[in-house]
Amino acid sequence: MISKLKVKLLNDNAKLPQYAHFGDAGLDISSVIDTEIMPGESALIPTGLSIQLPVGTEAQIRPRSGLALKHQITVLNSPGTIDQGYRGEVGVILINHGKKIFKVERGMKIAQMVVQPILSVEVQVCEDLDDTERGEGGFGSTGV
Repeated sequence: MISKLKVKLLNDNAKLPQYAHFGDAGLDISSVIDTEIMPGESALIPTGLSIQLPVGTEAQIRPRSGLALKHQITVLNSPGTIDQGYRGEVGVILINHGKKIFKVERGMKIAQMVVQPILSVEVQVCEDLDDTERGEGGFGSTGV
């Protein structure tokens, strides 16, 4: 079943999100501005898009592997979450982990958006939780 993602283009530089290949999980999203991100700095990059997600879904904004590998550029709050009810402009917080200035160009693919179903839960206070094999074993508990 294919659901509809409604997209409002907010300016003339905005590009519709699109899959690069059949079967891809993420829709490429692009910048609507030219800017530079200094090494160690981050910037909010506008996309010129406002979206209406299908009921029962969220969108996750994830890094593009090519930007990460070649330029050490990633999404700072990865994955960024867009809730179903949000109608403002989609922005992407990029961070430059590299040693060189990174130039963002208008029309450049800067991230990917993955639409996922969400599970809403009822929060319930309790005295005890079920036992598991792992128990309270946390960070590093499984060894190296």
